[in-house]
Amino acid sequence: MKKLLLLLLLITYTINATAQTDNKDCEFTVENTEDGTELKTTREYLMYEKVFGGSAQFMFFSLTNSGGTPLLNFQLLAKSKDFPKLYCLDKNSKIYVQLTNGKVVTFISAIDNNCAGLIYDAAEKNNIRVLSGTFLFTKGSIEDLESASITFIRVKYTTETVDYPVRSEIDSETTKKEYFPEVYFKNFLKCLK
Repeated sequence: MKKLLLLLLLITYTINATAQTDNKDCEFTVENTEDGTELKTTREYLMYEKVFGGSAQFMFFSLTNSGGTPLLNFQLLAKSKDFPKLYCLDKNSKIYVQLTNGKVVTFISAIDNNCAGLIYDAAEKNNIRVLSGTFLFTKGSIEDLESASITFIRVKYTTETVDYPVRSEIDSETTKKEYFPEVYFKNFLKCLK
């Protein structure tokens, strides 16, 4: 039951079809919108994991190509026996990504006023908060992200800014998979082309 609940929380996008290109990294969910635009979204990728005591926090990224416009999808998932901290995003929210070459890439929020929802997991007696947002790439950022690895992520929420150190490898306790967040953009930006 708990695995099913976690899986349902991690899947936030409607899946109409699954497409796969020659590259194993480029797996998409594809959705056709009412106006005929095709949205191609890569699978969610774990960028940050913190498990301490009875609480856990996870950050996921995915990329979307919306009719030729690249978008960064952000998701923050927190679970705890207590109430996880409430974070919100608004039109002034930003994600800053520091690269190994010293450059900082900024992503601008494409949504206005969105706060994390609260779900109660009765089986494990955990409170779970899920916050999702969509961010726009800035001019020249794709080229910068393709040329260097990530060292640091800073998220400007509505009321505060939080820093997330990026590890070269995450051997996830929860998903039992390995992730390489430092090279996320180097590996997945090609999927948008």
